[in-house]
Amino acid sequence: MTVTRDADYTEILLSPLRESAKYLPKMGKVEEVDLDGFTRLYGADPLYHWMGLDSPLMFAAHKAAGGMTSVYRQLGIGCERLFRQVIRDELGLNSEQVKWSYEYVDEDNNGKVKKRTLALDGRIELADVNDRAQRSRVEDWIQSRADHLNIIAPIKGAVFEVRQGYKSADSKRQNADLTNATRALGYLLLPTLVIMSTQINHVVRQRYELGNWAVLMGTADVDDAATSTFAFSKHVLGYDLAGYFTRNTRTLRAEVESILKALLEAK
Repeated sequence: MTVTRDADYTEILLSPLRESAKYLPKMGKVEEVDLDGFTRLYGADPLYHWMGLDSPLMFAAHKAAGGMTSVYRQLGIGCERLFRQVIRDELGLNSEQVKWSYEYVDEDNNGKVKKRTLALDGRIELADVNDRAQRSRVEDWIQSRADHLNIIAPIKGAVFEVRQGYKSADSKRQNADLTNATRALGYLLLPTLVIMSTQINHVVRQRYELGNWAVLMGTADVDDAATSTFAFSKHVLGYDLAGYFTRNTRTLRAEVESILKALLEAK
């Protein structure tokens, strides 16, 4: 069972990352540009040709720069899908039960009002968890985090925003997430930011916590379900996620290395 589950989780995690190996830069164009297209484009530009920027090495640099962003983005997608699947498998929830979204009204640049839908990455409603012991663990965790954040509303579940890391201090993203927290609490759901790595700005983390987000970090050496993504998975959900990564690190590293090599090639 463990072998099959590990294989399924590995495919969930790596499938988006494989898309990064196909990355090609657009170079300001509508369509992606391969090496031949890049050489023609830069070779036709007098300055770039004189300076030698129509070199395959320059193409490789552009591909690597954009590819790096793609790797982080696709890793985030894989982590989101993996975390949501763990919730489903451990708590016996279906695909609809772990989804959460809300509608809001927005105005576009032309002043036209549109109804939009915004979704977060996962949900646990206490009423959906049939196993009493599991429900009790989740309920106790939610209540402890709500008490820590001084939330007095009768919380009935949690919603999750899953990220591989949070390297930037993008104020627009932060403001949107703070709005999400307000919306979630309006539905009596605890907003929880799940970071799978340890990469997050300290000031950004503080701002989220002040905005009523419970924040979990990808710390593997801290056995505290209040602060660690992996401790939360092990002690609250009931699945040793860090153990999965440890067992499969050779496979994961090998495939990611092949993706990175493809991105660094001048072709």
